Amino acid sequence: MKRILTIILGNLLITGAYAFITVPGKIINGGVTSFSMVLGQVCRIDLSLFVNLLTLFLLLLCLIFLGKDFFMGSVLSCACYLTMFTFFHSLNLSLALPRPFCVLSAGFLVGTGYYLCIRAKSTAISFDIIALILNKKNPDINIACTMGLINLVVLLTGFAVFGMLSVLYGIIFTAVQTVTLNVLQKCCPGQKASKDVT
Repeated sequence: MKRILTIILGNLLITGAYAFITVPGKIINGGVTSFSMVLGQVCRIDLSLFVNLLTLFLLLLCLIFLGKDFFMGSVLSCACYLTMFTFFHSLNLSLALPRPFCVLSAGFLVGTGYYLCIRAKSTAISFDIIALILNKKNPDINIACTMGLINLVVLLTGFAVFGMLSVLYGIIFTAVQTVTLNVLQKCCPGQKASKDVT
């Protein structure tokens, strides 16, 4: 029960940040949706097709490389995310604060949400799966930094699609998210994701 509640809380923070801050504020983060936006623009194919294909591919990788326990947690996480985001987004509310503050607060919330999901042996069905797989193969690989690097690469490939200002805000968002996740993993003894994954 504690694991389920932790996954739900993690997704509550992530979806709240996306629905009330990043989406209405047009702040990108370098995740699966941002990468799908780049692919959609380049290939002239519907965004939802790429999102669905990438999500299914990442879920498959999760099952193969992280095991059934992580896979089941990720399925719950996916259900929570889709349900919560749809509901929150339908409220049509946004945090009416200066954009720099929104970027910082969203990065903090998403980083904390990722930490809670990873701590509960779950993923957010994003590039965190790649980072967790690499960490499982080599525990010296830092999960937060790997996620940050992947997100940065996605952001830079999307420069032509998003524009310089959006990419700059995305880089700041990614930096805050990465630092938050890294600090939480180091400050909570016995909760480092590498120990959970192996």
